[in-house]
Amino acid sequence: MWRLFQYPLCPFSRKVRFACAVKAVPVELVLEHPWDRREEFAALNPARQTPVMQKGELILVDSAAICDYFEETVDRVPLLGSGPEDRAEVRRLVAWFDQKFYAEVTAPLLGERMYKRLYSRQAPDAGVVRSVGRNADSHLDYLDFLLDRRRWLSGAAFGLADIAAAAQISVADYLGGIDWDAHEAARTWYSAIKSRPTFRPLLAERMEGLPPPPHYDKLDF
Repeated sequence: MWRLFQYPLCPFSRKVRFACAVKAVPVELVLEHPWDRREEFAALNPARQTPVMQKGELILVDSAAICDYFEETVDRVPLLGSGPEDRAEVRRLVAWFDQKFYAEVTAPLLGERMYKRLYSRQAPDAGVVRSVGRNADSHLDYLDFLLDRRRWLSGAAFGLADIAAAAQISVADYLGGIDWDAHEAARTWYSAIKSRPTFRPLLAERMEGLPPPPHYDKLDF
């Protein structure tokens, strides 16, 4: 069985876990806090970042590379689309959430509301949190725009773009960084994601010492 080194609020680990669940790839979870800087973990990934997948001598690093590996080796439930145009759009949106959403929303929330609270014992910077809220609202506007024209983010079929988006958004929502008001299309999409049996285990997990908002795992939010 594959072993996945991860921690509950790592959005890229969530992306891999969700994709593996959809493709019915069994995974054993190994708790890894990258900031602990364990030498044993650095031997698996010198960048000291999660996620890392290991099966015997085979080690896979980086969520994009991991998802590509399973897309190429597991035929069940293709997640990149059926043609070059579809695949290009999926990859564009995956990059949007992995890079832009993460930099503007998820990463600063993790810093202010997870790391400061649990590890540096500091209060969050209110100015940063307000800026993140504005960024999150802009990203939800873009989701609304896409979903007014498509059933799923990249088109007619559920795919890796939805998985990447849900991974980032779920972490931001856990940290209280998402205001769903005035974003009905995005809310409806996310409710459909939350109802999936392959996603529910992610919503059941908790970061020790840091509970989510009451609405976090509810389908009616």
